Amino acid sequence: MPVEPGQPPRRRVRDPQLHREAILEAAAQAFAERGYRQATVRDIARRAGVTHGLVLRHFGSKERLFVAAVPGTRDIAGLASSVPADLPEQVAAGYVHRMETAPAGDPILALIRSAADGDASTTALYLAMHAETEAVYREVLEDPATVANLPFFEAVLIGVTLSRYILRSGPMAELSVEEFTAHLTRCLRAVLFDTAADRLR
Repeated sequence: MPVEPGQPPRRRVRDPQLHREAILEAAAQAFAERGYRQATVRDIARRAGVTHGLVLRHFGSKERLFVAAVPGTRDIAGLASSVPADLPEQVAAGYVHRMETAPAGDPILALIRSAADGDASTTALYLAMHAETEAVYREVLEDPATVANLPFFEAVLIGVTLSRYILRSGPMAELSVEEFTAHLTRCLRAVLFDTAADRLR
């Protein structure tokens, strides 16, 4: 576990996998507490009990670390073993659970707000996250017609994030979690498999 702010770093050990996991956990904590802009690689390294240089050797930059560490992006990787027909249900369920339990200062919500306002640095970060998640989806979806629908699939998720979790108003925000999950699953399935539905049955 990462150390709490103000506490001394943990005793360092020589284990690359443990280092990576500690860095990811510390980064997720730091980004959630301080946001992307205020979190620093040095603070993340201190929390993880590693050196600043080791963080950069593992991830290359704060941008890449954010993409790897933030919940949601990390969770998508677990879908790589799924079958195509199950993807809408799994994404909808995972997305709703993630967003319904997200804290007020959630870095994903802050990132979308900033990107929507035209901030160039956060827009680039959003695009990096988009590329990361799309790469995972592509491992599951082999049909070219379905892959071509991925931008619209992801646009649905961004749209409902704005409506339900950022603006927090309108019919979508008034749905129960169960109703919202069911509607989202149907929308994602319709968008993703629109032109390839017959081939998946």
